[in-house]
Amino acid sequence: MRRRRGGGLKLLMGAAAVAFVAWAAGLLWFAAAMPEVVEDDDSPTDAIVVLTGGSERLSAGFHLLASQRARKLFVSGVYHGVEVAELLSLSRQTPDEVECCIVLGYSADNTVGNALETAEWMAREGFSSLRLVTAQYHMRRSLLEFDAAMPEVRVIPHPVFPESVKQDWWRWPGTASLIATEYNKYLVARLRHLADPPRKSL
Repeated sequence: MRRRRGGGLKLLMGAAAVAFVAWAAGLLWFAAAMPEVVEDDDSPTDAIVVLTGGSERLSAGFHLLASQRARKLFVSGVYHGVEVAELLSLSRQTPDEVECCIVLGYSADNTVGNALETAEWMAREGFSSLRLVTAQYHMRRSLLEFDAAMPEVRVIPHPVFPESVKQDWWRWPGTASLIATEYNKYLVARLRHLADPPRKSL
């Protein structure tokens, strides 16, 4: 009986070790695959979509709108009570330049919510393309959720690069923890979509 228990424990430990190695290899791939530049900075789209979570995202979105990269800017996941003028002042933009073309979304509180909220707004506007602005570590999961929520919409990634997220991430505990957490969320999202793939509209 003891031998059986010992063998079972070894098997369990071996499986855990294999799972950890696979997870660690996936983490290295995830970190290495994070975008380092904006690959398409020029193509116009119907809309610019900013996912809240950092001032760099808002600044990039306002700059793109002022540069006439799109007709409208949609900011998803805004706290209730925040208005356009307040967001503009935080990013030091000239209100007359872009305020008329900014729409705020208040219903989303996570990435899935961002995608669903944006999909509803895009459908109401009749738009078929968007430029997605979020942090580089968040881009892969955001694209996964946006593609699932609106597979017929062309999405151009426009990552921003917060100074707090270090390129040599493994040397910085804060950045390493952030990337590992985001990688885990990405894995969960992938598994969710594999178990329940989105249905394309006829």
